[in-house]
Amino acid sequence: MKVLRIIARLNVGGPARHVVWLTAGLKPGGYDTLLVAGVVPPGEDDMSYVAEQAGVAPLILPHMSREISPQDALAVWKLFRLMLREKPNLVHTHTAKAGTVGRVAGFMYRWLTPATLIGRPRQCRLVHTYHGHIFHSYYGSTRTRLFLAIEKMLARLATDRVVVITEQQRREINEDFHVGKASQFVVIPLGIDLDIYANWQERRGEFRRELNVREDEILVGTVGRLTEIKNHGLFLQAAAHFKQSSQTSSHPGVKFLIVGDGHLRSPLENQVELLGLHDDVLFLGSRNDPENFYPALDVVALTSLNEGTPLSIIEGMANARPVVATMVGGVGDLLGEKVSDASGQRFAIHERGLAVASGDVEGFSQALGYLMANESLRADLGQRGRDFVLKNYAKERLLADMSALYRELLNGEPVAHRRVEAE
Repeated sequence: MKVLRIIARLNVGGPARHVVWLTAGLKPGGYDTLLVAGVVPPGEDDMSYVAEQAGVAPLILPHMSREISPQDALAVWKLFRLMLREKPNLVHTHTAKAGTVGRVAGFMYRWLTPATLIGRPRQCRLVHTYHGHIFHSYYGSTRTRLFLAIEKMLARLATDRVVVITEQQRREINEDFHVGKASQFVVIPLGIDLDIYANWQERRGEFRRELNVREDEILVGTVGRLTEIKNHGLFLQAAAHFKQSSQTSSHPGVKFLIVGDGHLRSPLENQVELLGLHDDVLFLGSRNDPENFYPALDVVALTSLNEGTPLSIIEGMANARPVVATMVGGVGDLLGEKVSDASGQRFAIHERGLAVASGDVEGFSQALGYLMANESLRADLGQRGRDFVLKNYAKERLLADMSALYRELLNGEPVAHRRVEAE
């Protein structure tokens, strides 16, 4: 079976790893996949090395940019011509821009054939995966309404299945924003290579020694692109609030780490100086060794305004790291059910982490302080998170679920898709 997989760009983040794993991992099952990607723009880190390491050679389409531009029409035409040459049985698009140009080209490929006149369009299935969505917190109201209208049209005319990565995301996209029909949706959670985190305890000290951090110091880290949607400003404000509130307490030394790079690095470095955090915050830039830096952390933090399923939380949990996160998108599916509200505090304790309302600086600071003061809770949450990830987020499960979906679409085999299971 020939699969054409399209993503906007192989920049730093979960979607790039996801499409590479699918492209390489489904090949033994008989799926011959061509991965197509746009160009990573200046200011964003390129993750093409992940494809190279997996033996995947993506076809780069320079005309596919992140923002709306006249080149989008050329990207659609190029993809249409590519489909005519490759003759895919299935086109699978990932992320918003690729989902738009890829599905428009797929619609053209399906219907622009003489056989359409006798009711026999080309037999090509069209699938789109939402890794997140852009229906809030990305753009202004006018642009957002335009994008939402486009997504509704594409779901109706050019999509056989809509893949979402969490149940919460399905509810939000289908029920709240009214994109597509319920019957089109299938939940297929992310999957990651868990083998590299098998012996995380043995690597915990290596990275801390590299940073010259004492064993009794606490490291709080956030991992992700330095872009507006990740809201690193909240992370820094919470760090400053924590530092001020803990001056008279007995907290051990604390360092705040930012792993990742992007166009906001300079403004964030200026914010560090303005908040008086010069000795407390370390910018580590982009790194391709998560198996080393996650074990060194004591707390994994996420402050995003919008998320699908954040890979940083899954990877943190895979290393038995406790999590503090803003309750957005699919975060709730990872943290699990609420166990209790901390008395007098602006955060909630969940099965596998602490949840804070989006934008709440004081609440995030309180959650960090609470975890730092409770070593046993950190250990318990970390173990619960690791057990949950091992059970639900293995790469092998992702490949099995996606293969089952493809069989259902291409061969008509009814398949019951597996949902993430709570403990």
